Amino acid sequence: MKNVWAFCWGMGVGVLGGLIGLGGAEFRLPVLVGFYKFRTLQAIVINLIVSLVTVVFSFIFRAGFVSLDRVSSHAPIIFDILIGSLVGSYIGVRFATRINEHTLTRIVAIFLVALSLILIGHDFIFYAQSLAIPFALKLVFGVIAGVMIGVFSSMLGVAGGELIIPTIIILFAVDIKLAGSLSLAISIPTIIMGLLKYGRQRQLSGIRQQAGFILWMSAGSILGALIGSYSLGYVRVSFLQVLLGLILLISAVKLWRTPVSSL
Repeated sequence: MKNVWAFCWGMGVGVLGGLIGLGGAEFRLPVLVGFYKFRTLQAIVINLIVSLVTVVFSFIFRAGFVSLDRVSSHAPIIFDILIGSLVGSYIGVRFATRINEHTLTRIVAIFLVALSLILIGHDFIFYAQSLAIPFALKLVFGVIAGVMIGVFSSMLGVAGGELIIPTIIILFAVDIKLAGSLSLAISIPTIIMGLLKYGRQRQLSGIRQQAGFILWMSAGSILGALIGSYSLGYVRVSFLQVLLGLILLISAVKLWRTPVSSL
């Protein structure tokens, strides 16, 4: 029954990932900690593994709606933010493995609240025009934003799409559907960097016994990513962003109220 629920949770989160271009980790993390009672650090590592599966397949499935030619034509944006995110990913793992679980859980909850506000206020904060600054300066800001995104990605086990997408939109005036695919392209190597660093910290050895659980959740994520990607042309993204923001807010409250003894 545990594996069946893992498949269902994975599919539900995968749909969200396929629709917007996220790894869905922000929704998965409260489930891993609150529902399945994994320790926060263990949940973060599991989250990264399933997120990697989700973003890879979401990127593949979305190619039918956002062509690879459009994505590759924006390669400078991808590499710009990716440089910063890889550096930030390395820093984030070092920080996550040096603080206690209680503090880490509180940081996760605060981060979820911040992401919910970004999603709910997206249409009000990030308008359709980019910043009126030289392109070279935009690239500098992109690297700085990438570092921050990488830190949160590896520290909290998320792909960072909720931060990557608004960054791309506000800096480079890219439409949100294309920004979602660019975000997935950036997230894939960022997550891999985080996993490699956790491996060097010997945080992956305790995850092997959860291999079956991870496989079931990953399988659900693949199916969900397929459904979400093929629903891309039928769902109003603005409405979906507000809905996801509300879900995140509820998840943050539940995570914050999780007893410390269960972490």
